[in-house]
Amino acid sequence: MASIIIIQRLTELLLANRNQVWILKKGGSEHGAGHYPLFFLLHTVWLVCWVIEGYFTNSLGFFWPVWLSLFLFAQVIRYWCIISLGRYWNTRILVIPGDLAVRRGPYRFVKHPNYLAVALELAVVPLIFGAVVTAVVATAANATLLLLVRIPVEEQALDLRNHDI
Repeated sequence: MASIIIIQRLTELLLANRNQVWILKKGGSEHGAGHYPLFFLLHTVWLVCWVIEGYFTNSLGFFWPVWLSLFLFAQVIRYWCIISLGRYWNTRILVIPGDLAVRRGPYRFVKHPNYLAVALELAVVPLIFGAVVTAVVATAANATLLLLVRIPVEEQALDLRNHDI
């Protein structure tokens, strides 16, 4: 599963880079670039830790079919977000002044559905392999970064975009 997630992440980074070029050409700008490496580090450490912890537990988690189902559900949400945002989807906070917020797909129901997908994934993938410590620590670190740093910066960037109209 680690190789699947690595391939998925690398593919998403390529897509994000392509979209970033498009957004910058349209006059967009990046916000919160300083905290971006923290998320990159979190996801890298998360992957390494659940692989190592899972190796030492050497068994699937007790409710692994439930965790796997939630992982697959998170993937549906993730790709629904990517498709719904189209060229606006990114792993960075990039905003084009004057563009309206996307209100289709899961964004009709939840303000930050991609973060929900990522939070689910960070919690349940380690649990599939009995890596409970990694699940708890990564979930707490992700929640802290999202709630105290990422979402406030993103909301501020989106507000600035609307004032530039």
